[in-house]
Amino acid sequence: MPWQAFHRFGQKLLRRRTLESGMAETRLARCLTTLDLVALGVGSTLGAGVYVLAGEVAKDKAGPSIVICFLVAAVSSVLAGLCYAEFGARVPRSGSAYLYSYVTVGELWAFTTGWNLILSYVIGTASVARAWSSAFDNLIGNHISTALQGSVALHVPQVLAEYPDFFALGLVFLLTGLLALGASESALVTKVFTAVNLLVLGFIIISGFIKGDLNNWKLTEEDYQLAMAEINDTYSLGPLGSGGFVPFGFEGILRGAATCFYAFVGFDCIATTGEEAQNPQRSIPMGIVISLSVCFFAYFGVSSALTLMMPYYQLQPESPLPEAFLYTGWASARYVVAVGSLCALSTSLLGSMFPMPRVIYAMAEDGLLFRILARIHTGTHTPIVATVVSGIIAAFMAFLFKLTDLVDLMSIGTLLAYSLVSICVLILRYQPEQEIKIGEEMELQEETITTESEKLTLWGLFFPLNSIPTPVSGQVVYVCSSLLAVLLTALCLVLAQWGVPLLSGDPVRITVVVLLLLLIIGIIAVIWRQPQSSIPLHFKVPALPFLPLVSIFVNIYLMMQMTAGTWARFGVWMLIGFAIYFGYGIRHSLEEVKSNQRSRKSRAKTSSIYVHRV
Repeated sequence: MPWQAFHRFGQKLLRRRTLESGMAETRLARCLTTLDLVALGVGSTLGAGVYVLAGEVAKDKAGPSIVICFLVAAVSSVLAGLCYAEFGARVPRSGSAYLYSYVTVGELWAFTTGWNLILSYVIGTASVARAWSSAFDNLIGNHISTALQGSVALHVPQVLAEYPDFFALGLVFLLTGLLALGASESALVTKVFTAVNLLVLGFIIISGFIKGDLNNWKLTEEDYQLAMAEINDTYSLGPLGSGGFVPFGFEGILRGAATCFYAFVGFDCIATTGEEAQNPQRSIPMGIVISLSVCFFAYFGVSSALTLMMPYYQLQPESPLPEAFLYTGWASARYVVAVGSLCALSTSLLGSMFPMPRVIYAMAEDGLLFRILARIHTGTHTPIVATVVSGIIAAFMAFLFKLTDLVDLMSIGTLLAYSLVSICVLILRYQPEQEIKIGEEMELQEETITTESEKLTLWGLFFPLNSIPTPVSGQVVYVCSSLLAVLLTALCLVLAQWGVPLLSGDPVRITVVVLLLLLIIGIIAVIWRQPQSSIPLHFKVPALPFLPLVSIFVNIYLMMQMTAGTWARFGVWMLIGFAIYFGYGIRHSLEEVKSNQRSRKSRAKTSSIYVHRV
């Protein structure tokens, strides 16, 4: 009896949501075009990082080879983006990675993903609102911060900010009201700000190539020593490295790429518009691919222009572009940069706030969060309660917290979501057709072999008898994918803690890594040999199973770079989430309601048969 209860409990945690094929009915307004989604993706991804991140990475990590860093980061982001694109074509509903996990790997993982997405969006909104307030304050001579520090300073270091940011509070409330008006109004504002931002970046790129000097990509140690002699201050310049285009070597490119990866975080907000896009199965994949391409060319162009305009070791990480224009004798251009920076922050703020209530709404509609959060306004067709509640929480955090130490939590949540989407694509592509289609009672085709008649053998793992997926082959991929996730996590943990084993020469480390690699390669071979689903889609991830697995490896490896403090805060957030799920969600889930209804019908049918026989 205890074993049966435990088995039923485990089934609840792994139950998967059923979906309707095609575009289902929705209470939200389908008003977003492909252009709206591209603007939303570009606005969310191409935020303040383009004005700050390039200077930081170029000075301390990569030098002029920052352009290669952005290329590597873009490739790794595209891997995750392609997986999102296939799911956007397959499952055109609100919820993004949360929903994708729900239909593939089960309810508990879905809640974990959704809960982390909420964390990422809340912290992202609050931190960008603080950055917007700070940028505006700098433009007017820091009068706001000076006045607040003198009158209402908060004396709780390491926990709260130096002063409550009333400007950031009002800004979040203002944009919450805009989002409550409707998706089309928010999309219009996003398009305007994104267009201005792209124009400013175009101006920066063209000016940089005109004003730039190619010799800044060929600097030597003599140039570095001359620069130090001119300013007579050895502490104002960073390390030169070995000079040239790649002054910090291949290791510098990798370290820079790991930082630049976060510059591409944000495109996943497109996937949350599944119920508001006019043609989601086409526009979501196109929106993701186009927005990532636009962002890459912008980052590539700005970093090239920046390192051409002035020596990389003289860049100021806090404000690299204004300093670069000042260095070239064009100080007035800093006002253009300021306008672009504020527009980028505005679109980034909207990009963080737009998907947040959509994920909350999707989880509440499924019963995993409180039902009241799924309420839709009858006039604007927006998730009004989720929008207001999420706006209040984000505004409160922007008002009181500096959030510097919490920003890494955004990365953990986002990278976890990216990894789960990649593994979901891997699993779902190998499932039989009747497992993929939703809400329909389907008769198996004659050529489909059922679980009862098909036996799993070692030979069948590598040489399956069927050319189409079967329940057994689908289950094989499900189990193998789960094992791969564990092994890749172990490999990334080993590499993060030990570094590259071959460089250390330690036989124990080398043996552990080799064994892990052999197991991983063997399981990949099993998955590769299984038959894939041939269901036609508007977009499919190429090179399965390798492309999603590379994406999973990159994401997990970056997660392993987080500090112990970040993981501890992540654990606290997850404890709060699990308290909500096990206290409320597991009992009020729609899948639980459906299961109870099926049980009652089954008991009623059994009872009627018994009465009839009697």
